Amino acid sequence: MQSAFSRHIYSMEINLKEQKLEELKLKERKCFDPLNDYLFYKVMGEKGSEIQLLGFINAVLGRTGNNCFTSIEILENKTFTPDAIGDKQAVLDVRAELSDQSKVNVEVQLRNQHNMNKRSLYYWSREYSKSLLAGQDYNELPKVIAINIVNFNYPPTSSFHSCFRLKEDKEPEIILTDSLEIHFLNMVKYRRQGKDVLNDPLERWLAWFNQISRPELAEEAAKMDAAIEAANERMVYVTGDADAIWAYERRQMALSDHTSQMNYARDEGFKQGHEEGIEQVARKLKARGRPLEEIVSDTGLSFEVIEKL
Repeated sequence: MQSAFSRHIYSMEINLKEQKLEELKLKERKCFDPLNDYLFYKVMGEKGSEIQLLGFINAVLGRTGNNCFTSIEILENKTFTPDAIGDKQAVLDVRAELSDQSKVNVEVQLRNQHNMNKRSLYYWSREYSKSLLAGQDYNELPKVIAINIVNFNYPPTSSFHSCFRLKEDKEPEIILTDSLEIHFLNMVKYRRQGKDVLNDPLERWLAWFNQISRPELAEEAAKMDAAIEAANERMVYVTGDADAIWAYERRQMALSDHTSQMNYARDEGFKQGHEEGIEQVARKLKARGRPLEEIVSDTGLSFEVIEKL
């Protein structure tokens, strides 16, 4: 028969193991970026990830309680080839269909390619148009919701969460159709708020996605939300696989290479002819629709000069 002292020692050993496991999870989490688009897809977009994906979408759409969507179907289960993982331009998006037949497309974009407005609209339109089969009525077209998680300061709104719809200019309360809904989650603005707030479901998700959040904050978010806990467990499982870690690192390298190439091209443009070369770069940036504030920051030219180009 086991003595009380032995039971106490056994209980202490179990508690110590659980504590070490939690510490290990915290250390592992700091090593991996949940917003690496390959890891995001593996955690949120594969078959079997329905709990966390549904929880995240409900948080973005502000649905709580009885208003929550209760079921979701993940539409694709991609198998990424080494070429696709290493392709800097590859789009590793997550696609799903909600219980009301609405389609959802989630994309993570870590680098500013200065085309996010048109890029998002293009992927929205692709999802929308291919939903109608030949001979079907236009009324059968579904609502399509695009969710963009961006790691740069876009769009130029005051909040880290913005949503765009088709509204009438003079009477914005009149919406042409609810078929279009495009969300942006701006991680730069989220971090700038400098608040460790977990009262809102979306803020809990962003705290978990944010690699530089205090590990304790991310763990607390997971404890408060079963969907985030499911994502946390899935990430630990995925990053325990050597092939997945290889793909993660390859994807990180591809994104870093892209940033280096963009910076090199910009610097070379500045060297080509001093003022004339800089104005040429500014002219191209302006033609691409870059905000004036960003062009001023990148080129050093004044607002007046840029407006005349």
